[in-house]
Amino acid sequence: MSYDNTAKYLAELYPAEFAKWLLPDKATEVTVLKTELSIEPIRADYVTFLQTSSRILHIEFQTLPKSNPPIPLRVLDYYVRLKRQYNIPVTQVVIFLQQSSDPIAFTEEYTDEFTSHRYQVIRLWEQDSALFLDNPALLPLAPLTRTDSPATLLSQVAQNIAKIPDRDERQNIAGCTEIFAGLRFEKDLIRQFLREDIMQESVIYQDILQKGEQREAFRFLNRLLSRRFGEIEPSIIERVRVLPVDQLEALGEAFLDFVSADELLNWLDQQPNNH
Repeated sequence: MSYDNTAKYLAELYPAEFAKWLLPDKATEVTVLKTELSIEPIRADYVTFLQTSSRILHIEFQTLPKSNPPIPLRVLDYYVRLKRQYNIPVTQVVIFLQQSSDPIAFTEEYTDEFTSHRYQVIRLWEQDSALFLDNPALLPLAPLTRTDSPATLLSQVAQNIAKIPDRDERQNIAGCTEIFAGLRFEKDLIRQFLREDIMQESVIYQDILQKGEQREAFRFLNRLLSRRFGEIEPSIIERVRVLPVDQLEALGEAFLDFVSADELLNWLDQQPNNH
């Protein structure tokens, strides 16, 4: 399943949540509109139409800004056809998934000699991740949102996926998340975070930390470190074992950015009374 196609799948699986995101003041009852528009076939793999009681929401997902016909002209074309067929207001949103500096990703209007048509553009890399992390329907898009630490963001996504109670939904969301994360992360890093057993243990680890159980916290963190870096020298593991809960919590956040066991050792060297 392609990136654009996966986004369309999510929007049609969770239409109310996507409408709530994109039409916060207008979305009430929402249905997926399966429509045949005249003249030429629509790009069904990339376009979603949602219908509320008084409006159509046209969502178009784009990985790359280049297309034929160009995105602004295509948006105008859809607007005219939707307006003519349904005669109600139409809100159009183009969502760019992958970061780009192409001017098309920053264009919100079609202009010609005597014609002007505006639409909305959302660049996911500029969006606050909090909205996406708190909503299972939008969670798969969270790895593409704004962050100073992509690895930390991916860890947060994995922990929130692990908290989804329904197993089928959890696996479905995890699968979509893995697809989108591929636009930003290396495959090995994605697998480290999104393996189901790792996600569950990460949630358990955070719960243990909150309870202040140092021994259990060390046991889980040691397992996560071993899976990330392989076999670690016993002397280093012993230094981790004696860390108090607050430092274990700090290490649990810091190691998300480590790429080797050497960085773990450097971190330990910077801690007071741990040499």
